[in-house]
Amino acid sequence: MSDVARTPWSNGSAITESDGAEGWERWLGLGRQAGDLLAAIVGAGPGEVALSDSTSVNLYKLGAAALRARPGRTVIVTDEENFPSDRYVLAGLAAQHGGTVRLVRTDPDTGVHADAVRRALDPDVALVSLSHVAYRSGAVADLAAITAAAHRAGALVLWDLCHSAGAVPVELSAAAADLAVGCTYKHLNAGPGGPAFLYVRRDLQAHLEQPIHGWFGQRDQFLMRPVYQPETDIRRFLAGTPGVLGMVAALEGARLTATAGVPAIAAKARALGTFALALADAWLSGYGVSVASPRRESRRGAQVALRHPRAWQLCQALRDAGVVPDFRAPDRLRLGLAPLYTRYLDVYEAMYRLRDILATGRHLGYPAQPTGIT
Repeated sequence: MSDVARTPWSNGSAITESDGAEGWERWLGLGRQAGDLLAAIVGAGPGEVALSDSTSVNLYKLGAAALRARPGRTVIVTDEENFPSDRYVLAGLAAQHGGTVRLVRTDPDTGVHADAVRRALDPDVALVSLSHVAYRSGAVADLAAITAAAHRAGALVLWDLCHSAGAVPVELSAAAADLAVGCTYKHLNAGPGGPAFLYVRRDLQAHLEQPIHGWFGQRDQFLMRPVYQPETDIRRFLAGTPGVLGMVAALEGARLTATAGVPAIAAKARALGTFALALADAWLSGYGVSVASPRRESRRGAQVALRHPRAWQLCQALRDAGVVPDFRAPDRLRLGLAPLYTRYLDVYEAMYRLRDILATGRHLGYPAQPTGIT
């Protein structure tokens, strides 16, 4: 392992095997460096965000910490349209802590509403955990109102920002949000397998205890003490050695987003979505296609969903036509409109090709039952 490629964190100097500890020092702080960039993107402060593990692992760590901080309370509130992995993790946490999950009824097209969450709150609720942007419809939840309602009930709130970070405005500090997790491989452009991130409000960091006691959360980690003594800052919520290449990709993706600016990105996302829905109304309604996302721009993230009884077949036909959508059961075709690189022409072409598929019936020759990755 002699000379390797120059790296964006090494100030132009190549890292070699002989660098030893110096090489470690060059990447050891990458997670917090990227975290501070991400903090600005999600409306948090420096030292409140760090790259760590996967979204599901972070959800588990922060959810367990929240439950430990609310002894005697046994209920986790989430909604029935929350991302399935989140629901699985929350159900597992509830079972481990002798509690239950309370599901809020949610319209699959318009998402979770603050009033519905308020009705689910009582003195037994320890944690409210929701997605800021719904994974199927792109509906945006009222982060501030829901956080305030949970606090009035004495509960902590844990937000999933996977479909919102880097695509819509997120104001964690302004809402006094407690906890959040998110991924870097969607709108933050770190690529498949990019590391996730977690947020813990500064005043909570020294008081919450997460369940995975790893050496990256240990105070003075290189002293290799035999007893775990966690850091008192955001490092307290780290665990094991991260993947350096993934962190570099996440750092560069965050830099791209920060350079473009969330206000400009969000404005383009709203405009792309409105354009796509206008074309759907004009071109596709006659073929049984209906809109399954909020029409109001402030309530919609950087994606649109279309409803059709043969959505899976349309998804397959569109892929063969050079458009990459995805299918969400039972009958939704989802189109991601990543604002940094999606053009209005791309939206036009996608909807034009979808209309042509419907008009010719080409989708009817594809399998009707979903298999594998959808």
